[in-house]
Amino acid sequence: MPRLARRFWPACGRAPCVAPIGLLSCLILSGCTSVFLQPDRVPYFADRPLGTPTEDVWIAAPDGQNLHALYLPAHGRARATVLYLHGNAENLSTHVRAVEWLPAQGYSVLALDYRGYGRSSGKASIRGVHEDAAAALAWLAAQRGEADMPVIVYGQSLGASIAIRSVASSPFRDTVAAVVAESPFARYRGIAREKLSQVWLTWPLQWPLSLLISDRYAAIDVVNQLSPIPLLLIHGAHDVVVDVRHSQQLYAAAGLPKDLWVIPQGGHIDATRRESVRERLLAFLAGIGQAPEDAP
Repeated sequence: MPRLARRFWPACGRAPCVAPIGLLSCLILSGCTSVFLQPDRVPYFADRPLGTPTEDVWIAAPDGQNLHALYLPAHGRARATVLYLHGNAENLSTHVRAVEWLPAQGYSVLALDYRGYGRSSGKASIRGVHEDAAAALAWLAAQRGEADMPVIVYGQSLGASIAIRSVASSPFRDTVAAVVAESPFARYRGIAREKLSQVWLTWPLQWPLSLLISDRYAAIDVVNQLSPIPLLLIHGAHDVVVDVRHSQQLYAAAGLPKDLWVIPQGGHIDATRRESVRERLLAFLAGIGQAPEDAP
């Protein structure tokens, strides 16, 4: 399991009892933010440059926070722009590698670091990361030129749930050609309950403690509002961080058009490491993300 996946819950995958105990402590002492959000500002892999050019972009959030993003321009004429929303831990310096292959396939990428992550200002919060995704979508809408370049919103793990919620409620949703959500969770409260239920110490407390977590930003409550924007859900059948049931629940609640790809040997947010999945995803994007033929 990649390091990013392990960090979704403290020590997840290494000591089965540690994550729920840490969750219990966080719930009682400090609320849910430190459970769901584990940002840092370390520039990982500084000695391993990306295989595609990048540009720094700064986006102003409505409350004044200064958000850092990386823009990866398409090689040649762009088919669409992908807004990439990463998972809950570390920062862009690790996550951006999940999408560095897209520019060579004709897709520009705007990869966002939420507040408190990497070079972005502020302190991370559940409300804040949702507002940041909305700000990035608004920024992209403002950048659209005569070509009216379509936007694909692609999120992984926490970012997948944010993507669903952000697009469903966005005043700029008409700029979005599709939402791709890899390993999303349906409810904040639900996934916290799952982690509490995994060991004997917190199992009896899973229901009362999970009620301390707000579901205000639950993706499943708004996923049906995405329609008619196409929704693609991708989930590993062996994801031990976010169970595949979450995508199945979201798929059942979503309107048309929608699709669910369960990757037979897949784990947490590792689908596009497989060439077969990349090819399938490119075929999906080509069907919905084309710019007008007469665009410059």
